[in-house]
Amino acid sequence: MKRYNRYRKFSKRSRYRLFPFCLSNPFWYGMLILFCLLVIGGLQAALTHREEGILGKQGKEKIKEEEKPQEEKWEIVVNNPNIRVLLMTDGYVNIVHPGVEVCAGGGMVIAFGEERQETEPGQAVAFAPDDPRFQSGNIRISARDGGEITLNSIRRNCGTPSYAGTLELRTTAEGIAVINELPLETYLCKVVPSEMPSSYELEALKAQAVCARSYAYQQMRNFGYPEYEAHVNDSTDYQVYGNSKEQESASRAVMETQGQVVRYQGQIVTTYYYSTSCGRTAGLEAWGTEINDGNQYLKSVEVKDESGDYEAGLPWYRWEARIEAGTLSGLISRNTGTDIGTLQNIEITKSGEGGIALQICAAGDGGTVTVDTENKIRRALGGSGYEIVRQDGKTIESSALLPSAFFTICREGDTFVISGGGFGHGIGMSQNGANEMAKKGKSYIDILTLFYQDVEIKAGDS
Repeated sequence: MKRYNRYRKFSKRSRYRLFPFCLSNPFWYGMLILFCLLVIGGLQAALTHREEGILGKQGKEKIKEEEKPQEEKWEIVVNNPNIRVLLMTDGYVNIVHPGVEVCAGGGMVIAFGEERQETEPGQAVAFAPDDPRFQSGNIRISARDGGEITLNSIRRNCGTPSYAGTLELRTTAEGIAVINELPLETYLCKVVPSEMPSSYELEALKAQAVCARSYAYQQMRNFGYPEYEAHVNDSTDYQVYGNSKEQESASRAVMETQGQVVRYQGQIVTTYYYSTSCGRTAGLEAWGTEINDGNQYLKSVEVKDESGDYEAGLPWYRWEARIEAGTLSGLISRNTGTDIGTLQNIEITKSGEGGIALQICAAGDGGTVTVDTENKIRRALGGSGYEIVRQDGKTIESSALLPSAFFTICREGDTFVISGGGFGHGIGMSQNGANEMAKKGKSYIDILTLFYQDVEIKAGDS
């Protein structure tokens, strides 16, 4: 009975009476309202937490997606003619090869006459000058997947080079000529990093790209090698191509300036360039070229701003060579083909703007020789046997050419002291000057219009 009575206290009928009791008691009424508010708040918090979790996950996924590096895709939207480049042997010594070996990651298509052969991915194929496939004419090789063809039989600074486009093989009495035919803008992507360090400022690289393109268009007006129908070779005879691998920064410079060339009086001009200036460029008189209405864009200019020479802090801005009389006597005699005996005196007998030597006279106890133009002067005083000290204190072994023709010369006892500045021929754009200008916020247009006077930078090949 007791259990029954205790149960009765919580019977259904009794529980129904709790609510009127709460309404009649202010304390319990307040507690009920508080309880309801807590329940509602808890439900809202739970829902909010769930939504935040979903949105947070989506947000993180979105951030991760945005943080992923996006591969830049360049689209060529200008006229892009093919250029034909004669590929030289190791060290750029010869223009024909004793033999050729090629391969491509996706396989190759080898076309000769009416026949076509396909190779497996990565399969190497060798060609000798007497290969029977030459009986049908020239051999043209392309990558099956549209990629590049590796030329295993030569070496460049980047290792074994690869080439876009087509490789054309022509047999000759001396060996095999290899011509790389490819679109101009693609060609430039391996010229720019071969001619200027890809670590240089983007605006300097863009200036280099426009120069290289302008120069290429000029060379494409005629075949430099008509016997092979090739416009240029891949060496310093024209522009270095494929000695360095393609780099993103250089390719970006090419594509952001695509089609743009340097024009003077509406015509595309030849844009010469070199390594480092001494604070001033040379005019065409340095090469003995007559100045006319069509080449006055290549005037001598100062490479400076209000704070001074752009390249004043660079190693080759100033240099000095101290050469014993006996050593210099031998070099001059050998390089000029004139035996002057022991050198007694040497002087600069003609100078150009900025102090570039245009003529020197070397007198020895066995004869005298006069040398004209910067290149011949640099060669006459070049060769091995002495050292050059740059302004940064580093000592460099002498080479076939004196660093530049911006120099003075004097004698101190049995030693001739040549004090010079700059590196290269000095005509057109200084590449290091361009980079220093870019570091100071100058655009590629600023750079080009300093080194090439009264020009326009415009797209177009005609």
